[in-house]
Amino acid sequence: MNIRLIVVSKTDVGYLREGIEDYVGRLKHYVGFVVDVVPGLKGQLPPDEVRKREGELILKRLRPSDCVVLLDEHGREFTSVGFADYLQRQMNAGVRELVFVVGGAFGFSNEVYAVASGKISLSQMTFNHQMVRLFFVEQLYRAFTIIRHEKYHNQ
Repeated sequence: MNIRLIVVSKTDVGYLREGIEDYVGRLKHYVGFVVDVVPGLKGQLPPDEVRKREGELILKRLRPSDCVVLLDEHGREFTSVGFADYLQRQMNAGVRELVFVVGGAFGFSNEVYAVASGKISLSQMTFNHQMVRLFFVEQLYRAFTIIRHEKYHNQ
């Protein structure tokens, strides 16, 4: 299985970028993993228009065979062990390309919601969309260490 993380706009905060790069490097020992950056929109557009245009850019990155999961505040919450179980089930089901998507500041368009096979929430709290990237890649790394029974996660 390969995992792709689609994000809207570059991570422009240095410490977040460094943290993400660290975990991306660690993940390569477990799974094919890439971060796919969709260009962010510049200028003053209404939120609905931003969602629509970003949605179009996200949809262009997807293939019909992708299993698409949105990181969304209304998604299913997992414990770290539960998320590891979820990933193991995806691998066991033969999913070839698992694509997680972090939207921009205004969220997702209806068209992006329509192609998603699921939604995951990292917390009931709201986080900056750039911070979510770091939290997610850390949890992804943690999940693989749980699957492999390694010591990173204190079970």
